[in-house]
Amino acid sequence: MKQQVLHSRRKHKRVDTPQGVWALWRSGSVEDTSRVKDLSARGLFIETLKVCPVDASVDLHFLVEEGEIKANAIVRYVKTGSGLGLQFKTVRTEDRTRFATMIKRLFRPQ
Repeated sequence: MKQQVLHSRRKHKRVDTPQGVWALWRSGSVEDTSRVKDLSARGLFIETLKVCPVDASVDLHFLVEEGEIKANAIVRYVKTGSGLGLQFKTVRTEDRTRFATMIKRLFRPQ
C-alpha cells in the first residue's frame, strides 16, 4: 500500500517554541494573551480559545527577552478550540532588528 505524502505550502520553516514565547494581541474588540506555538519569519500560530474571522487584521505585541516587538498580521486560518494561524503583514520599523534577533535565537539548535 502506498503512503500518502503531504506537502506543505509554507515557504519558510517554522520552529516550535516550547521554551515559551507569548504575545498580547487584539483584533477589533477581541483580545487575549496567548502562547505562540510555532513561529517563522512570515507567520505564527497562537494558542487561544478566542475566534477571529479569516482575513481579520491582528495587532501583536511580543513579550520576549529581546525587548518590545510590535507587529501586524492577518488571520489565515482558524482552528476552533486550538488557535489562530497568522501571517505577518508588518513589523514596526524600530522593532525589526529585535524581531530578526528573536527569530535567530529561536532557530538556533538547543
